[in-house]
Amino acid sequence: LQRFGKATRGGSVFMVGAHANLNAAAYLARIGYHGSLAPTPETLRLLHRAHMQTVPFENLDISRSRPIVIDVDAFVRKVVEQRRGGFCYELNGAFAALLRAMGFPVALLSARFRRDDGSDGPEFDHLALRVDCGEPWLADVGFGDGFLEPLVLKTAVEQEGFLIMEQAGGSLQVQRRQPDASWKIEYLVAPAPRQLTDFANRCHYHQTSPESHFTQKRICSRATTTGRITLSDLRLIITESERKEERMLGSEEQWHAALEQHFGIVLR
Repeated sequence: LQRFGKATRGGSVFMVGAHANLNAAAYLARIGYHGSLAPTPETLRLLHRAHMQTVPFENLDISRSRPIVIDVDAFVRKVVEQRRGGFCYELNGAFAALLRAMGFPVALLSARFRRDDGSDGPEFDHLALRVDCGEPWLADVGFGDGFLEPLVLKTAVEQEGFLIMEQAGGSLQVQRRQPDASWKIEYLVAPAPRQLTDFANRCHYHQTSPESHFTQKRICSRATTTGRITLSDLRLIITESERKEERMLGSEEQWHAALEQHFGIVLR
């Protein structure tokens, strides 16, 4: 993993831009984090888990034809002040800004998905984070049903039912264990650090193209302490441990009520 480099604290392309106006205390209150502020692996793990359990993965602005632009300050305002969520560019962009404000070195990484036909999708299809804290970590609070805590960037070591494996060409495969004990590639992450603006074209594609799954249905989902809760259009899905409950909501009014009840989101 030497080619994944090392993130630095300032003045390099590895870092998210400075955000002097970021109110770290308000962000931490938003995710319900009250622990240590020291930039340690334990703090990183707890921050990641808290973010996953409070800030939903959602595409609701896309369904409302509200443009999402690549701007970290806008991402932070949406998460903290508007108490919303977002998709990968927004969530990991905001989380990277919080981590940097707390003293973590952060790099933005481009990830792409493995298609059903075995080919690889385009670069910048997904944004993930490398965080250096004693050793390199892969953080990702913008994948939806992903890992609750960051993964150490070590290959061939199972973590939380996930596995990182090297691929020819330099990328790493992030694999998830399936119910039948097989492994499925969730995405491939490249080692080169990126600028946030590098993701602008794919961000635009995902909110405008009829071929993007983000334009095909509304989604709002977050982890809970016992599982996950998801609104997929009018379908409410609640998973608790091994039990899964699904029901169809009968109206837009019920959808808005569920959105407020389970995610604290009131759309205006």
